[in-house]
Amino acid sequence: MTRAERLARKTLKGRSGERLGRWAEAWCRLALRLKGYRVLASRCRTPAGEIDIVAARGDLLVIVEVKARPTEDLGHLAVSLAQWRRLERAAGLYVAARPRLARHAVRFDLMIVRPRRWPLHRPDAWRPS
Repeated sequence: MTRAERLARKTLKGRSGERLGRWAEAWCRLALRLKGYRVLASRCRTPAGEIDIVAARGDLLVIVEVKARPTEDLGHLAVSLAQWRRLERAAGLYVAARPRLARHAVRFDLMIVRPRRWPLHRPDAWRPS
């Protein structure tokens, strides 16, 4: 296999992963809406990093990390402490840019999308120290 072929294959594989991620996030947004959450943003970019989903219900602001994995255990293992901390910083920047959200409590959730199954929603999956 030539270098160009390897590069093309890697690019296609990356696009496939990107497509899976977009699909998983869309599936999770639907699940959240059905649970009564209002989705405020998706794939929200901040200087600290990207937040997959920002949702609200009442006075609760939920920062959701979405992982598409074959099993629940792999989904939990896919989010490192450093990633949760990055999400905490990103959430702080998101709220700071929107003063109307300042009175909301913030919660960090994890949603795991497994093949041919409804997304698992793990509320309060992580708490900042």
